[in-house]
Amino acid sequence: MRIFGRRPEGIWSAPGRVNLIGEFTDLNDGYVLPLALPYAAQAAVARRGDGLVRVASAQRALGASPVVEARLDSLRPGSNGWASYVLGVIWALRETGSELSGIEVHIDSDVPIGAGLSSSAALECSVALAIADLYGLRLSRTELARIAQRAENDYVGVPTGIMDQMASLCCRAGHLLFLDTRSLEARQVTFDPFDLSLVVVNTGTRHDLGTSAYADRRRECERAAQELGVPALRDVAPETMDCALAKLSDDVVRRRARHIISEQGRVLEVVALLKSGRLREVGPVLTAGHRSLRDDFEVSCAELDTAVDVAVTAGALGARMTGGGFGGSVVVLLEDAALDAVTMAVTGAFAERGFFPPEVISVVASDGASRFV
Repeated sequence: MRIFGRRPEGIWSAPGRVNLIGEFTDLNDGYVLPLALPYAAQAAVARRGDGLVRVASAQRALGASPVVEARLDSLRPGSNGWASYVLGVIWALRETGSELSGIEVHIDSDVPIGAGLSSSAALECSVALAIADLYGLRLSRTELARIAQRAENDYVGVPTGIMDQMASLCCRAGHLLFLDTRSLEARQVTFDPFDLSLVVVNTGTRHDLGTSAYADRRRECERAAQELGVPALRDVAPETMDCALAKLSDDVVRRRARHIISEQGRVLEVVALLKSGRLREVGPVLTAGHRSLRDDFEVSCAELDTAVDVAVTAGALGARMTGGGFGGSVVVLLEDAALDAVTMAVTGAFAERGFFPPEVISVVASDGASRFV
């Protein structure tokens, strides 16, 4: 914390995540299956006693102020640029009754920004865990996840579900987090690929959930649930999907519902395959999920579709977009021996189409947030 002229009291780290399967189901109280990435946001934090908040970032935007300052009692929901995710966590903690006297935060992160890998949740969760530890707040990981989600929903103004924050705080190395986003019951599912690899293709196409059709999709799903007379689309069993869809008169709403209901089924199918050691059979389920996101949920784009199609054609077992869509990343399951061929094929296809050069990243299931120093 050289910028603040003193040493931090500690450094806390929280990872980004990639969701293997279960896209947008968390907006419908459904199941998700993420893993934590080996890329994280680190928050170097120290307390203050004067009611002042000071925030700095090693990745601050060009031309932005090196330090953002605010008083604790002046924090209000609204845009504060790159610092809003930090200020939002502090605001949400105070809204839930936590007494804070001031804080200094310096952020450094290697989670790709705008890639659909939850760089914002990593930032929120590293700060939330740091403040909870420093101030002795007796908050569980689940409670901290809710606070971080509230920061993003109510302070920043992005209507995300809770999957990202729960993954960043609760994932374990070598496991996927099988999460019921309604009850927040979480189970660890062993993920040991053996001779397989999981890679992320960052297309370099940035998305902005605040200005994309993300909120529209949420409203369309809520309308479908209302018309079907259920609290949320997770309450429609996959085996009754056809009957339920026939009750929806609007084609767009019907397609949105079909994605969510079928995606619920895919999450459960993947969990069953993993538990029985049939990891290779997960591949086609991922690809089916991408088709549903592309055609029914309509959140894909040319770069994502190209990455999926080319990867599968080049020998991947399966692939799909991950994250909020309209850009970002693709997750690919493949045999180790196919990694070079798939990487070359995707990179070549992007060059031919004039897209940004993609970044292909091998990932392993990593641990969630912790105190780093």
